[in-house]
Amino acid sequence: MHAISRQHLVLLVALTLVWGINWPIMKAGIMGYQPLSFRVLSMWIGLPVLALVLVWRRVPFRIAREHWAALGWLTVFNMLFWHTLAVIAIQSLSSGRAAILGYTMPVFSAIVGALWFHQRLPLRAWGGVGAAALGVVLLLWHEFVRLSGAPQGVAMMLLAAAMWAVGTQMMRRTTLPYATLTLCFWMTVLATVWMSGLAFAFERHAWGTLPSPGVWAAIIYNALGVFAFAQVAWLILARDLPPIASTLSVMMIPVLGVFSGAWWLGEVLHWQDWAAVALIMLAIASVLWPAKDRTPPIVSPDKP
Repeated sequence: MHAISRQHLVLLVALTLVWGINWPIMKAGIMGYQPLSFRVLSMWIGLPVLALVLVWRRVPFRIAREHWAALGWLTVFNMLFWHTLAVIAIQSLSSGRAAILGYTMPVFSAIVGALWFHQRLPLRAWGGVGAAALGVVLLLWHEFVRLSGAPQGVAMMLLAAAMWAVGTQMMRRTTLPYATLTLCFWMTVLATVWMSGLAFAFERHAWGTLPSPGVWAAIIYNALGVFAFAQVAWLILARDLPPIASTLSVMMIPVLGVFSGAWWLGEVLHWQDWAAVALIMLAIASVLWPAKDRTPPIVSPDKP
C-alpha cells in the first residue's frame, strides 16, 4: 500500500475541513438563491484567484492543441457531471446526506478500477471499501424513508459520484505532460462556461434579484475555499496517490458534513452515526497505513 507523505497528509486534512463544512454552507446559499447561478458566481470569482495562483507559482498556462480533446474528457468526468448534478440535487436533500451520497464515490472508484481499468487491489483495500460502504449505509439509516420521497435527488447524487469516480481513475492515469494546476485551471474554465450556459438557459429570469449578504458569504466561501483550493488539492491527490488511497482518504468529508449539519441545524445524532465514523476511519487507515516491508534483509557474505 502507498505510504502517504506529510504534504499529502496536510492537503487531506485541509481538504476535509474545507469541503466538509461546505455542504451546509452550500445548502444555505442555494436555499436563498438559484442553484446554477449560485455555482456560476462562485466559479467566476474563484477562476481569477486560481489564475493568480498559477502566476505566483510560475506555472505555464499553455495547453497544446493536440491535447485539448483529452482535457475535455477529463473535464466532463471530473467536473461537468459533478457540478451540474450535485448543485441541483442538494435542493431536495439535507446537506449532510447529500454529502454522504456524493461520497459513495470511493466505492464506485474501486469497482470502476477493478472492472474497467483492471486494477488489482489487495485484500486490505477491499476491506476498506467494504468498511466505507457499510459506514455510508449506517449514516443513511434514518434517511431511507425521507430519501424515498426524493428519488431524483438521490439518483442525481449517485450518478455524480459514479462519474466522479471515473474521472478520478482517468486523472490518475492521464499522460498529459502538464502541471496539475494547469489542468485544473483549464478544466475550471470549461466547467465555468458550461455552467454559465445552463444558468442562462434556465435561470436568467431570476437574475434581477441580487443575492443576500448571507448568500454572498456562501458564494465567496465556495469561490475561494472550493474552486481556488479544494478542487486543486483534490486533483493533486488524485494524480499523485493510487486511486483507492486518494478516494477512501477523503471519506471523513461526509462525516464532517453530517456532524457540522447536526450542529448547525440541531439534528439528533444516533448510534449509527458514531459507528459509521469508526468504520470510515478504519477504511482510511486500511489504504493509508504503510504496509510492512516483507523484503528479507541482505546478509553480507563476510558475516557468519
